Amino acid sequence: MTQPIFLVGPRACGKTTVGDALAQATGFTCIDTDHWLAAHTGMTVAEIVEKEGWDGFRRRESEALRAVTAASTVIATGGGMVLSEANRQFMREHGVVIYLSAPAHVLALRLAAVPEPGQRPTLTGKTIIDEVSEVLAERETLYRAAAHHVVDAAGERDAIVTRALAALHLAQAS
Repeated sequence: MTQPIFLVGPRACGKTTVGDALAQATGFTCIDTDHWLAAHTGMTVAEIVEKEGWDGFRRRESEALRAVTAASTVIATGGGMVLSEANRQFMREHGVVIYLSAPAHVLALRLAAVPEPGQRPTLTGKTIIDEVSEVLAERETLYRAAAHHVVDAAGERDAIVTRALAALHLAQAS
């Protein structure tokens, strides 16, 4: 299999961490769309949002998705990539989409443990757990609609990678 692997899910589900390990396990390259966007614009996500608003950021995010999509690539997408129907359809048609699913309390603990100030502004202005719960509730169906496979991402990185690899082997067999 050489088709791209798209990792979708909310902030702190492990897209970048799992993406790097999954790329190493498969011999693929890993690209994080937020990191790619920052490198190509010279701005953080927060700075793009401040200058261009969320609509401007979402437009740039969609452009980044298309720019990085290539064979033998694991693509760690931004948490809101699935908000666009066109992005969901693009990913499903151009590769294998894995939703890294984790409960809100796990995501909130991860965000609290490794804060990334300046990386991404709050979406709601609420506490971490309230924001994560609200955003997850709003996007859960979109993550599932985009995904070919749903992988439990609540545990340790290596276990998540093992589950993702198992899902990919099922995809190869069918």
